[in-house]
Amino acid sequence: MGVMPVRRLLLSMSFPMVVSMLVQACYNVIDSVFVARINENALTAVSLAFPVQMLMIAFASGTGVGMNALLSRSLGEKNFDRVNRTAANGVFLAWVSSIPFLLFGIFFSERFFLAQTGVREIVDFGHDYLSIVCPFSIAVFSQIAFERLLMSTGLTIYSMLAQTAGAVTNIILDPIMIFGMLGCPEMGMAGAALATVIGQTLAAALALGFNLGRNREIDFRARGFRPDREIIGKIYLVGAPSILMAATGSVMTYGMNLILMAFTPTAAAVFGVYFKLQSLLLLPVFGLNNGMVPIVAYNFGARNRERIVKTIRLAVLYAEGVMLAGSLLFQLFPNQLLGLFNANAAMLALGAPALRIIGIHFVLAGACVVFISTLQALGNGLESLLIAFTRQLVVLLPAAWLLSLTGSVGAVWWAFPLAECATLAVSGHLLKRVFRQKVDAWCAGGN
Repeated sequence: MGVMPVRRLLLSMSFPMVVSMLVQACYNVIDSVFVARINENALTAVSLAFPVQMLMIAFASGTGVGMNALLSRSLGEKNFDRVNRTAANGVFLAWVSSIPFLLFGIFFSERFFLAQTGVREIVDFGHDYLSIVCPFSIAVFSQIAFERLLMSTGLTIYSMLAQTAGAVTNIILDPIMIFGMLGCPEMGMAGAALATVIGQTLAAALALGFNLGRNREIDFRARGFRPDREIIGKIYLVGAPSILMAATGSVMTYGMNLILMAFTPTAAAVFGVYFKLQSLLLLPVFGLNNGMVPIVAYNFGARNRERIVKTIRLAVLYAEGVMLAGSLLFQLFPNQLLGLFNANAAMLALGAPALRIIGIHFVLAGACVVFISTLQALGNGLESLLIAFTRQLVVLLPAAWLLSLTGSVGAVWWAFPLAECATLAVSGHLLKRVFRQKVDAWCAGGN
């Protein structure tokens, strides 16, 4: 952390994370590609369901972040009793967190779609999907919990293998179960949901097996387990900001769907396509940042300002390279990108200009993501949460609503570049202030 050349260190730390994030992105994109083959309403239904899935990921990942932080600290202190208690309580919290989604899927999934659209086919498709994905959400909660245990103890390769196996299984089963192939009955949207759940269950089982067979740092014992209020409190002390930050994205997506559905379901389908495609760009950038954060944190502790600055500059360079490539793809090949999702003429006419406008903000997004992650690495999680809240709920949603009052759905898409400009200004200002007050003073030998 303190002596390896920064470029090589950043790439070696980030590579497993980037691969893992890319696999997860392909998981979602290919799922939607197959669903779009049913018809456009099926694609719209998946788009409307996405906020609920985002919320599941928010709670699962946020709990995992808190569990990882406490577990890693306990390992560093050689406090193996607390390591085991943290792991047990983290898995317990993951399972408990799946219960509200189970109840939602059984009792409220149809009402959720009726609140967004009166198109009966979309409601039926969405209900078929969430009434399976939500009740079996314990699969994705278990997968993420067991994978985070592997990552926190340095067994990143096994986490990547489990996630890849689950994603590949989902991709293989999607066409078989959706369209009825190889003797399987045609199940439509229910088939897409079952393929997702089976993939997640396999990934969870593999991750658990790797923990039991390969993880020597954690001793898994279910006998005599009791929830530990102190451990749970410490997990959520770190994890709650991550949950809230991710949950704002879920709220934003739900709000955008409501705004766009007022125009046409096709607009919501286009928004869903954009969200899937942008994940192919942003998730690898998040993986890069996951590798950057410990480097910045370590060198802040070591008072090495030069390595902190070099790490941030390289991270911005790599992130901007990825996002610039994505922006060019959106500008030059919008029809081809929409064609992956079986877009008809109406969807192409509406979607191509939308992707070109939205794609503008990618040029700014790479730097924004790095700035926000740097603030987290320096212990300023509250500022990171403030930026996420400002972008999603203070700027983007109100701007989209105001632009929708023009009566043109094309105007709504400009909310994304406007929100990214505001995010860059806010995150850049906060990072500059934190650097001056915290990093410069600390590295110069101050408090």
